Amino acid sequence: MSFLPEPLRIRDFRYFWLARLTATIGQMAMVIVIGWQVYDIARETMGLKEAALRLGIIGVVQFVPLFLLTLITGWTADRVDRRWIARASVALELGCALALAAFAWAGTTTLEVLYVVAALLGVARAFAGPALSALAPNLVPREILPRAIALSSIAWQTGAILGPALGGYLYAAAPYAPYAASALLFAVSLGGLVAIQRVERPTIARGPSPWAQMVEGLHYVRHNKLVLGAISLDLFAVLLGGATAMLPVFARDVLHAGPEGLGHLRAAPAVGATLTAVFFSVRPLKHNVGLKMLGAVGIFGAATIVFGFSRWMPLSLSCLALLGAADMFSVYVRQSLIQLYTPDAMRGRVGAVSSLFISASNELGEAESGFLGALIGPVTAVIAGGFGAVAVVFLWAWWFPQLRLAKTFDPPDLATAPLEET
Repeated sequence: MSFLPEPLRIRDFRYFWLARLTATIGQMAMVIVIGWQVYDIARETMGLKEAALRLGIIGVVQFVPLFLLTLITGWTADRVDRRWIARASVALELGCALALAAFAWAGTTTLEVLYVVAALLGVARAFAGPALSALAPNLVPREILPRAIALSSIAWQTGAILGPALGGYLYAAAPYAPYAASALLFAVSLGGLVAIQRVERPTIARGPSPWAQMVEGLHYVRHNKLVLGAISLDLFAVLLGGATAMLPVFARDVLHAGPEGLGHLRAAPAVGATLTAVFFSVRPLKHNVGLKMLGAVGIFGAATIVFGFSRWMPLSLSCLALLGAADMFSVYVRQSLIQLYTPDAMRGRVGAVSSLFISASNELGEAESGFLGALIGPVTAVIAGGFGAVAVVFLWAWWFPQLRLAKTFDPPDLATAPLEET
């Protein structure tokens, strides 16, 4: 297997990669169809703005579980076998897929059913995010971790390309088909996670209480300005510039592309992201990592603005691919900094905080886009969000000089480094 990238030569990482890929395809196929069904059901009885509001509620019901469970999920990922947490999360997603397939088969899908399942998926993601992000560094040597992160991102982004297209085309064939396919993919993912052999679990010093140990993750992020700046940059940029939340609106009422077109629109950002991740898996970023991350977020905002103005499908797809590539650039830098600057015993709890910020940017971004779209119109909301993302870059470059000054991924000695980042 010498022809494989170095991390994929490791047996357990290959199973991890397979599990990540199949689970992501299943998740994305479900998410695209849930969004379409919510908007389509709402549009049968409501106007465009009111239906956009119902679409935004999906983000809220997915974010609330993560917000409530963040401290618990991070502490759990540092105290319980991370493989079993990931397995349980995928099993819950498998159950959600089977439930939606049954409702679709019977023709009894309602907004309430879709919202309940979206909330359960939020619970699964709340536990899976910290566990999976903390598990990957346990499977590969530290010196190849940035390449492993890039390959893990390739798995996610490839799934994000295939999943929406799969969901859109299968839904056009039969409403239950995408959910049935997702169930099968989750089963494969669960098998991959089961195949991962035992890994070392970090030892947490006994503190005064589990609660105090949970809060340590928040304290670490708050005091490490580089990690805080990287996480919060993504939060506010994607929160404001989340064009993907309004894709059902653009597919149905702006570009008039239908569910198949929605699949293409949803997959376009992942195409750009995957190409970027492939590049970094071969040629990892080495110099001026912080400044380049800020530039990538600025490109993300600019591409969002052009997408909002576009009425031509090829241009819209190009803009989405570009913003996906820019977002992947930012994700790659952020995840590498977080994983390499965080001690292993803290990775679960710091990963939970990172997952909270990421979910806030994604799910709350969907809610913000939906609510703002209901107020000023979906197209105007997307354009305004792009300008907001560009503004965030300048503010964060000023508020967090550690980002501008981060030259490489080489961290300080975590065994001796002080908590406060200098």
